[in-house]
Amino acid sequence: MKKIKGLRWYMIAMVTLGTVLGYLTRNSIAVAVPELERTLHMTTEQYSYIVAAYSAAYTVMQPIAGYVLDLLGTKLGYAVFAVLWSVFCISTAFAGSWQGLAISRAAVGAAEAAMIPGGLKASSEWFPAKERSAAVGWFNVGSSIGAMVAPPLVVWAILVHSWQMAFIICGALSAVWAALWIVFYRSPKQHKMLTDEERTYILDGQEERLKDDKAQKASVWQIVRNRQFWGIALPRFLAEPAWGTFNAWIPLFMHQVYGFDLKQIALFAWMPMLFADLGCVIGGYMPPFFQKHFGVTLIVSRKMVVTLGAFLMLGPGIIGLFTSPYIAIAMLCIGGFAHQALSGSLITLSADVFGKNEVATANGLTGMAAWTASTLFALVVGALADKIGFSPLFAMLACFDILAAVAVWSILRDAPANLEPRAVAQPA
Repeated sequence: MKKIKGLRWYMIAMVTLGTVLGYLTRNSIAVAVPELERTLHMTTEQYSYIVAAYSAAYTVMQPIAGYVLDLLGTKLGYAVFAVLWSVFCISTAFAGSWQGLAISRAAVGAAEAAMIPGGLKASSEWFPAKERSAAVGWFNVGSSIGAMVAPPLVVWAILVHSWQMAFIICGALSAVWAALWIVFYRSPKQHKMLTDEERTYILDGQEERLKDDKAQKASVWQIVRNRQFWGIALPRFLAEPAWGTFNAWIPLFMHQVYGFDLKQIALFAWMPMLFADLGCVIGGYMPPFFQKHFGVTLIVSRKMVVTLGAFLMLGPGIIGLFTSPYIAIAMLCIGGFAHQALSGSLITLSADVFGKNEVATANGLTGMAAWTASTLFALVVGALADKIGFSPLFAMLACFDILAAVAVWSILRDAPANLEPRAVAQPA
């Protein structure tokens, strides 16, 4: 069989495409909400319940999805969840009320909970430690590409046919990807098209805890009682509401505050996501840059990226100082870049400190913390947006990200997690 050089980058490209389609299904409702408000007579507060339903299901399923991925393996586990979210997205087209939308979107959220843990698990299998942040940056870019593609695609489907067609198209695309994933994905040890040189490069560059397929899997209790877990989980709890707000509320923000119609939303709502793409990619290359030029360790380099992203989040935090919609969009672009650079480093830290057979579980648990906050903040936005406006809410998000940077420096140690059965979490 013909060998392919640089096969690891083809594998991460497949992960990226899966993330694109997952976020396309997720963001489709955010773009369609002005039309849904008109046709289903839905209020802003009722829309917040739909967002919260998705987030709550995603939150509860994060550790479960991570556990299933570690149990079934990356190939089969990810494919099962992708098929499920495609089916549930299509089912959204049959909802006739905001309650029906909430149920179908909760099902989508439950299935998509495997998306980030699955991508991280694939990255930990296919990349040496020094390239892992770049790999995570590239697959994480799919989240913002999906959000960027959603406005023009969903608006086109609504204008040409109906809002129902938008959900059918998005779901069908994910089903096609799941079939391709089953056909082409293999681990480095099993892939026959991987050159011997690249296989050696990948495996020799990984930490010992990521090489052992038969290593004992740590329990959930061992993971959550470890200090390193909380050094990732708490910052993710503080930072995630920003990304949840960007994905679910920017189109409605532009519609309510600046009077944008569907065509204007299609023209402008994708821009912050383009800068989020840049944040994913550039943020992924920042840690090795900091290591090379500042002589810091791997984990410290991740903390530096988190800190930079947190301070850049001050951009959307001051959005209330401007009346121009174009300046507001520029501030949101800065925020998109900042959050995705920050988020990529926080996600990668799970692979930096946890072993091969618990990395998806650990990431799922930190994701649960993150999405708990995102769910709660969605309800806050729904309750307060019509009363106090969006500007104070964006300012709150900036403050949360600064606190996240403080937390990651204060709690996370520059060492792998010690998850031996009799290990005791290190004292603060």
